[in-house]
Amino acid sequence: MKTLLPLIALLPTFVFAEIEYTGSAAVEQRYFFQDALYPQQERANLSVYFAPEVYTSFNDGNDSILFKGFYRLDQQDGERTHGDIREFKWTHSGDEWEVQTGIGKVFWGQTESLHLVDIINQTDAIEAIDGEDKLGQPMVTFSLFKDWGNTTVFVLPYFRERTFSGNDGRFRAALPVDTDNPIFESEDEEKNLDWAIRWQHTLGDWEVGLSYFDGTSREPDFVLTSNELLEPSLRPFYPLVQQAGIDVLALLGGWTIKFEGVQRKIMDQDINAFVGGFEYSFVGLFDSAYDINLLMEYQYDDRDNASNVITQNDLMMGSRLVLNDVDGTEILFGLVQDLDYSNVRSGFIEASSRINDNWKWRVDAWLFSSDEPVEPSYMLRRDDYAQLSLEYYF
Repeated sequence: MKTLLPLIALLPTFVFAEIEYTGSAAVEQRYFFQDALYPQQERANLSVYFAPEVYTSFNDGNDSILFKGFYRLDQQDGERTHGDIREFKWTHSGDEWEVQTGIGKVFWGQTESLHLVDIINQTDAIEAIDGEDKLGQPMVTFSLFKDWGNTTVFVLPYFRERTFSGNDGRFRAALPVDTDNPIFESEDEEKNLDWAIRWQHTLGDWEVGLSYFDGTSREPDFVLTSNELLEPSLRPFYPLVQQAGIDVLALLGGWTIKFEGVQRKIMDQDINAFVGGFEYSFVGLFDSAYDINLLMEYQYDDRDNASNVITQNDLMMGSRLVLNDVDGTEILFGLVQDLDYSNVRSGFIEASSRINDNWKWRVDAWLFSSDEPVEPSYMLRRDDYAQLSLEYYF
């Protein structure tokens, strides 16, 4: 009975707490410009998603509960029809500290074209080709906020495997990925206890982050094998990794300097990689309301012969146009050129604008050019596409 008394005392707080319901839903039509490499794949694909959010706070705002769900229904790919809890966490805050527990989503990084230091959450790879979508990660975190910087410790008790397209989906390899039989370096497999720590501080015009991660790598390698029907397939292999990272953002007049660098140890191999560059802003271009930003970033990875590393020696150039209108219209486009192979490149366009307070349209497009079988991008050479999304926010 004594153990129930604290819960009974909290009941009035929960009952009278204000609950906020928000979220989004969308219809997305994707069209591929070329016939697929494999006969199961179609050129047009329709999908819908629903992403509800529920938030409440209590205990004079010192405690809160947040839920973010996600579910997608896809016309072609059964693997892309999936649901996930992106976040479901309880937060308790003090004057200079904070504790969170549950399922969370954390982003580390500063650069536009590649997020090297971002390692906490697993990539939801069936959502989009850019790797921006993430799966919810079980975690417990403790954060300390001081004048000398913000420090957060992460305890990650369970590993989420990466999602992959099915035979009917685009953006896949020639062989299917056997997601039912992953391989782990850790004897504890997905229950390996991962941990991480990050320190972040702003020094004048400079924002600096230092991080360290020890646990199962979110980026799998692949082992050629065969399934129960003796058909060739790829089994994802998740090694252990120790990663030290640094990310820097500097605001210097019209210049924004961005940098991310990591040093990783995987299977007794030391790996170094970085991405860095700038974004320069022209405000009120030609005395108009428009702003235009020019972007350039260089991507480097010292794994010259790794079959699953696309960004070994690449240059990204792009531009962001901000119309500064009431609808918040923005257009971002860019080109990523492989500096080792002149005939290997990709381009992208992202544009969006509000229709009214609840509706928004979005256009995304990716174009791929690759004639080098040794490059990972070679498997995407027929997957140029454009996608129109109609989004509803409530």
